[in-house]
Amino acid sequence: MRTKMTKRGQVSVPSEVRKKLKIGPNTTLEWVVEGNTARVIPLPSDPVSAFRGSGTKGMVKRLLRERQRDRQRENGS
Repeated sequence: MRTKMTKRGQVSVPSEVRKKLKIGPNTTLEWVVEGNTARVIPLPSDPVSAFRGSGTKGMVKRLLRERQRDRQRENGS
């Protein structure tokens, strides 16, 4: 997909991209420049809610077990 920049520096985000990335009128976009490439990343209005549920099921329990084992090894138990 291609779009053109206007004389005022404005760019239209294609409809397909807006729908797929859930970009709305008040969505903040982060511009990341890497060499000659620019990436545009939509930032959620509530990052905590957006992150919630994105982890693997059971990951917290597994992490806590691993930390417990690490503590036991460090203490020589």
